Amino acid sequence: MRIGFGIVRVVMAVLTIVAIVAQFVHSANFTRADGGDVGFFAVNFFSFFTIESNVGYVVVLLIGAWFMFTRSGADPEWFSILRAVITTYMVTTGIVYNLLLRNIPLPQGRTLEWSNEILHVVGPIYLLLDWLFAPGRTQLRTNVLWWIASFPIVWALYTLIRGPLAIDKLTGRPWYPYPFMNPATSANGYLSVSFYVLLIAAVILCVGFVILWISRRWPGRSAVAAVETA
Repeated sequence: MRIGFGIVRVVMAVLTIVAIVAQFVHSANFTRADGGDVGFFAVNFFSFFTIESNVGYVVVLLIGAWFMFTRSGADPEWFSILRAVITTYMVTTGIVYNLLLRNIPLPQGRTLEWSNEILHVVGPIYLLLDWLFAPGRTQLRTNVLWWIASFPIVWALYTLIRGPLAIDKLTGRPWYPYPFMNPATSANGYLSVSFYVLLIAAVILCVGFVILWISRRWPGRSAVAAVETA
């Protein structure tokens, strides 16, 4: 079973790398053809929470595959924490995309649909299944929620501070990764942005709590002794 999960993790990691690279190259070519700044585009591309979550997803899959091939028994606690964090981000990415972003029109031809589905649907579903069924997961305390919450807070601050400063020379407007983060296009400006930020924060914390609950109430096949209730 461990070897099987290791192989699947490698396959999913490669598939995701291909999806990220293909989308980056495809969009960069459009930017270049339009006379845009490819360097500016590259920073923007890796400022999407989706891309950052999927990069973390690839790292987790490759480390996890290595453990499947080289270890037996429970994973190190730090890796279970990392898995929980990235699983939370990926599941949240899938929820937010499918509830808030799926029906938003995108520039014609700039988005690879197959890549979009891998990054927003296939990846989140697989990592949740991996968390549920792959051996090696250890039980985690609920204070891991602090780790889960830390990066989204930093990302939101970075996005809101950088947004007014990141002027797209093609449009002359500030750049934000998602429409609901842009106070200039939101119905009530920063009030609307604050609402969506708090809503997504609540989703992240709820998903994270469920992920940690699963680790405590449904121990992995190789889980070590139970941890005390936090």
